[in-house]
Amino acid sequence: MTGDLLPDKPRRRKRPWAAPVSAGLAAAAASVLAASVEWEIPPVAKIGVTLGAAVLVGLTTWATTDARGTRRRVPLEPGVFAPEQWPPVPEHFTGRTEALAELREVFAARRRSSDLAPPLVVSVYGRGGVGKSALMARFGQEVADRYPDGRLYADLRGGVDAPVRPEEVLIGFLRALDVRLTTDPGGLEELRRLWLTWTRGRRILIGLDNAHDAAQVAPLIPAEPGCAVLVTSRSPLFLNGTHDTRLGEFSEPQGVELLARLAGGARIVDDLEAAKEVVRLCDYLPLAINICGGRLATREQWTMREMANRLADRRRRLDQLEVAPTVDKSVRASVQLSYDDCTGVQRRLLRLLSALHSPDVPGWVAGELLDVSGLDGADQLEALIDAELAECSGTDQTGAMRYRLHDLVRVFAAELVGQDEEDRVTAAIERVLHAYRRRAEEAAQNRWPQDWSRSGRRPSAGGQGRAGDWLNAERLSLIAMIHQAHQLRLWELTWGLSRAFCSLCHSLRAYWADWAAVAELGCEAAAATGDRRSLAIALLDAASVHGGMGLRDRGREEAERALAIFTDLGESWWAARAMRTVGMTLFSDGRLDRAQDFLIGAITAFKGEEDLWWMARTQRNLAEMRMAERRPEEARELLEDALEIFKRDGNRYSEAQTLRVYGEVLAAQARGERRAGDHRRAAELFTRAGYSLDRAAEMFRQRGELWEEARCLRAAGEVGDPDNGLRELDNVRRADDILAALGDSWGVARNAVSAGLALARLGRIEDSEGELRRAVREFEELRDRWWMAESLRYLGEAHLNGGGPGAAVEPLEQARDIYRSLGNEAGTRRTLELLRRAAPSDEQEP
Repeated sequence: MTGDLLPDKPRRRKRPWAAPVSAGLAAAAASVLAASVEWEIPPVAKIGVTLGAAVLVGLTTWATTDARGTRRRVPLEPGVFAPEQWPPVPEHFTGRTEALAELREVFAARRRSSDLAPPLVVSVYGRGGVGKSALMARFGQEVADRYPDGRLYADLRGGVDAPVRPEEVLIGFLRALDVRLTTDPGGLEELRRLWLTWTRGRRILIGLDNAHDAAQVAPLIPAEPGCAVLVTSRSPLFLNGTHDTRLGEFSEPQGVELLARLAGGARIVDDLEAAKEVVRLCDYLPLAINICGGRLATREQWTMREMANRLADRRRRLDQLEVAPTVDKSVRASVQLSYDDCTGVQRRLLRLLSALHSPDVPGWVAGELLDVSGLDGADQLEALIDAELAECSGTDQTGAMRYRLHDLVRVFAAELVGQDEEDRVTAAIERVLHAYRRRAEEAAQNRWPQDWSRSGRRPSAGGQGRAGDWLNAERLSLIAMIHQAHQLRLWELTWGLSRAFCSLCHSLRAYWADWAAVAELGCEAAAATGDRRSLAIALLDAASVHGGMGLRDRGREEAERALAIFTDLGESWWAARAMRTVGMTLFSDGRLDRAQDFLIGAITAFKGEEDLWWMARTQRNLAEMRMAERRPEEARELLEDALEIFKRDGNRYSEAQTLRVYGEVLAAQARGERRAGDHRRAAELFTRAGYSLDRAAEMFRQRGELWEEARCLRAAGEVGDPDNGLRELDNVRRADDILAALGDSWGVARNAVSAGLALARLGRIEDSEGELRRAVREFEELRDRWWMAESLRYLGEAHLNGGGPGAAVEPLEQARDIYRSLGNEAGTRRTLELLRRAAPSDEQEP
């Protein structure tokens, strides 16, 4: 009990002197009025008597009414203490600053409200073990002085099979108020009337812990404005007129703080990372952290790492989080209460959700698991949220709500999956996997239809944007589904999901590490099906990602295997695509002569297949190679033909890609004209190059195509216009930010080359060398030897142009050796030219 003071003795209420006098006069007037009916007096006199009596009665009413409107209070008997049933605050109460501040604000607002307001009712709900009861105990102690007539508390035991009935609670409360009840106090209605009577005019704080539903709580709410009710429950009660607030899990700092208070600060200091891991494995749940802290406090020989390792075993985690089979000492028992309160369908959904490996899912997944409509499944999922067994993890980029199980709930439900027949569980998972495949293929075909069929339909900007949003929203879930299909040896599903994922990543040029890992799973699954066509398509997907990551040899080998299979099967369109991929890997590896043959062959094959889109795209690739060979006029002619095809087809995406390369060709021509001394022609071409690149970047920016926008910015940073050096450097920096955010490690390395060149043109040779050497290191890590050689050659050239021929020799010699090992004659020839400028001819190797 807070405070040991006896309550004040009841005092008689003071009555104003006017009351008895006016009452007497009114009674006399009433008697006179009654008698006057029989009197023989003039009518005017009768009216005067009546008005006089009315005035006196009104005076009586005024004198006997309390102007403040205070209702009559039923007093406590002399010598009776105000009831004090409030539970103590837990010794290690931690955090909850925001929740306490919210409660203070709500109670403060009520104190400013009128006396006619209903009683304050605050409902705090949240999952079991989150600390609702502790918060109520803590706040109830803080506001105790505001409720001089007592604090009542009842545990409603809402999570058990037989929750406490409202009648039982009312009897206990009334007896606490010293109400003398008869042997048979009556039913709920009679007890409710007594409760309203005995709380009238009083200021009482009422705590209702672990409520089951609104019906259990509603009869316990008094009508007195001076009273307040704090209710805790696992699910929202939806009581009218209440302030509802959800209590969430701890943050990481709060969890570590609680662990330190229980287990000792020294253990936290010794191994903070292990402490954070313990908190994470406890799902940030105060009950679980309390149990771990208690275990550590009684086991001095255990380190924090020992505790973390014990929790890491999912099969034994709930065993570690139990010290007794009661809800306040066992996470398993706490979750079991909420589980038992669910319907059979909801329990089955919980078990099936735990069988999925996805971190979170959209609502339609529940319908597939239960084999019902998406709407019905979502309703059951919402019921699990109300039971605090699942939670909404937010709205994704597509606008869909996503849901997840609490980590410890997932562990609990996984223990129960054995209650379902294995075949039924597998069938439910397969339904989800098939549904994901349908959605993934639809998104991939909307994003890049040409990757799925000959002369694929023209994509819309809206459809491409939505497909990108879908992948961003579903990436982690889709990867989890692919791995789960692979684990279940569902090879056809594994291949189909992998194919769609690789197509989406290829079109977005994003998520490279995931793309590579999934491509390998696709190859393995295709091989397991025995379908050679599927295997060749999977090899082509793998070749694209490995080539893009700088693994040229591996990518070329995979593309060559795909080409052989397609040729053997008579799949001429797919064979043309494989031919193009082989050519691109050779081109990226600096083997331009061989690359040319494959690219020209692919162009011819696509033309024969009447696939103008792929023909124009391969022409653009050949134009890039011609530019690398310093043949800009041929490159320009190829690009203008490709642009005409894309414009005629209305393919704005491919048009923008081609505009970027066209801008690069114009820039190369401008640099050539400047070297030749025609500065006017060079300035004109620089302007046209900048316009073409800016237009391409803006087209991609409007579509939200970050990777393509970054490529345009990088190209704009390589134009080499001496009048725009700082702007070009800024473009490169902006590209770097985008590529780093996308996780494109090869793109970041390639951008370092652009940054080095831009800095060299500004005369900042030292900064340029730093960027170019960073590019060398990163390409070496990526095992991209051709771009290592390019970076070294650019470094030597920067030193030469900066007046440091001696410093240029070493990187140029390294570049020469790499070019020779690759058989890159053009690269070798250009490097030897630079070496002749850097050192006397007699020191050069032939």
